[in-house]
Amino acid sequence: MKEPKIIAIGDNVCDKYLSRGKMYPGGQCVNTCVYAKWNGVNSAYLGKYGNDEVAECVQETLKKLEIDDTHCRHFQGENGFALVTLKETDRVFLGSNKGGIAKDHAFDFNEEDMDYIQQYDLIYTNLNSYIEQDLSKLYQTKVPIAYDFSMRWTDEYLRDVCPYVTVAIMSCAHLSEDEREREMKKAQKYGVSVVLGTVGEEGSYVLYKDKFLYTKAVLAEDVIDTMGAGDSYFAAFLSDMLKNSPQHKILDGSDEQMYVKIQNAMKKASEFAAKMCAKEGAFGYGVPITGRTEI
Repeated sequence: MKEPKIIAIGDNVCDKYLSRGKMYPGGQCVNTCVYAKWNGVNSAYLGKYGNDEVAECVQETLKKLEIDDTHCRHFQGENGFALVTLKETDRVFLGSNKGGIAKDHAFDFNEEDMDYIQQYDLIYTNLNSYIEQDLSKLYQTKVPIAYDFSMRWTDEYLRDVCPYVTVAIMSCAHLSEDEREREMKKAQKYGVSVVLGTVGEEGSYVLYKDKFLYTKAVLAEDVIDTMGAGDSYFAAFLSDMLKNSPQHKILDGSDEQMYVKIQNAMKKASEFAAKMCAKEGAFGYGVPITGRTEI
């Protein structure tokens, strides 16, 4: 029986922690690859690299972790990075270069890319990946798409993106209960089958076929750094959903089977996210900061 596989298409960065003098490989897509692998799912990364020390750090880390990035694009210029500090254990973003070269170059997916992507059971991407214009082409692969809307969506953005998305996550801690339900229902209305809404330490919700499911958050015993908490939750949720489907399909089974599978995946995701809060950076592998430290 083949193993489930996720391909993350989009962003990579190093998070430069000025408070520590270290930078850590990351970006939501790279984080998802690492977290998926740590949850027993093979993963690959397809993104855009610059040609500086930040790009080298990300590439070397993925090589150590045996995550395939052979289909990535390489460009002259500055790789994406973010400046970060810590306020107690919470990461505070100080600014970024908005993806560096990633914002200036298209993916220009070709037939070879499409064949490669079709080997995977799920595509993961997000609103930081400059991917919107490519979603219709990725949709043609018939590989389901999982999408992270973070907390920065609009009605227009949902209308444009949701028709291509099978599973979505929305960070809703800043919303009231009524607002959260309203926004999750919008995503469902515009085409998303499984809508996750996270509310930090208050837990998480999933909307599937008009029914809301809830799971309490698992509070970490030893919080060092909350970087990547949402990414680790979503990656673990997706991994568990794939592993518990005979054909590694996100949508598989009767409604009642799906509700059970979703609830179990939410619990596994909460447990894994709590564990990741005990690591520096999104998943460790820090090195001394080099390169630019201002925006």
